Amino acid sequence: MPSPPGKPLPPVLVIVGPTAVGKTALSLDLAQRFHGEIVSADSRLFYRGMDIGTAKPSSAERATVPHHFIDICNPNETVTLGQYQDAAYATIDAILARRQLPILVGGTGQYVHAVVEGWGIPRVPPQPVLRAELELVDSAELHAQLIQLDPAAAAKIHPNNKRRLVRALEVCLVAGQPISDLQRKAPPSYDIFVLGLTCERERLYARIDARVDEMIAAGLLAEVEALHSAGYGYDLPSMSGLGYKQLGAYLRGEMGLNEAVERIKFETHRFVRHQNNWFEFGELPIAWFDVSAETYPASVHHAVANWLQRQP
Repeated sequence: MPSPPGKPLPPVLVIVGPTAVGKTALSLDLAQRFHGEIVSADSRLFYRGMDIGTAKPSSAERATVPHHFIDICNPNETVTLGQYQDAAYATIDAILARRQLPILVGGTGQYVHAVVEGWGIPRVPPQPVLRAELELVDSAELHAQLIQLDPAAAAKIHPNNKRRLVRALEVCLVAGQPISDLQRKAPPSYDIFVLGLTCERERLYARIDARVDEMIAAGLLAEVEALHSAGYGYDLPSMSGLGYKQLGAYLRGEMGLNEAVERIKFETHRFVRHQNNWFEFGELPIAWFDVSAETYPASVHHAVANWLQRQP
C-alpha cells in the first residue's frame, strides 16, 4: 500500500554484483554496523544440503546476523518467483517492524528485480492439460491467437518462442485477462538504496578460480555425491547449477575431475559476463563501488550512513 502523503518511506538496502565479488562479506559487515537483517535474493541458497557449491553463509555467520530465505526447500522442490516476491515483501515488512534495516542481497537478477521494481507476476499455476494441448499447435498459430487475446504481449514475444507463447496463452485463458495487464510493475513503497559491487574482470576471474579451488578442497565433490545418493537426480534444475552440473558429469564418467573443475571455472567466468546485464533498475540509480579500491569499504560505510541520516 502507498504511504500516506508526507510520510517518509521506510529504508531498504540492496546489494548487487557478480558472483565472487564480495556481496556476502559486505552484507555481514553492513548488517552488524547498521543493525540489519539479510534477505537473500540468491535462488541457489534456497536448497538444503547445497552448501559448499553455493558459497552459502556459514552457520556462524548466520548466528551473528539474521538471514532469511536460506535452506527453505529441498533440491527437488520449487520456489516460484511469485512465491518469493510475496514472502520477501512480508519478511522486509517484519524486519522494518522490528526497527531493523532490511538488506536485500543476491546475484539472481530476476529475484532482485521482482522485489525492487514490484514486478507484476501472474499467479496462475501451470496447467498440464492445457499446456499439452497448446504444445500441439504450430508456433505461428499460437502467436496469432495471442495477438487476438493480448496484442501487447504478442508484440514482445518472438513468433518462434513457443515456450513463452504457451505460457502467455495459458495465463490469458485461465485468468480471463491479458497477461500484459497482470505483468504491470508497481514499485513498492520503500526508500531503496542500491549498492553495486564491481571488480576488474581479470581480478574477478582470479577470485572465482580461487573460490572454486576452495570449494573442491572443502568437499564439493562429496556434497554432490551425497545429494545424488539421497535421490536427487542430475536432471533437477537445482543440480544443473554451477559446480553441481560439472561434477555430476564427472561422476557419470563423462569427463575427468580436472576437466570438470576447469569447466566450473570457465562456465562461472561466462556467467559473470552476463550478470551485469541484470543490474539496471530503470530510474533507480545504483551506487557502484570497486572492491579493489583503497577507499573500499570505508566509502560504502559513508554512503550508507549518509543515506540513513535521511530516515526518520
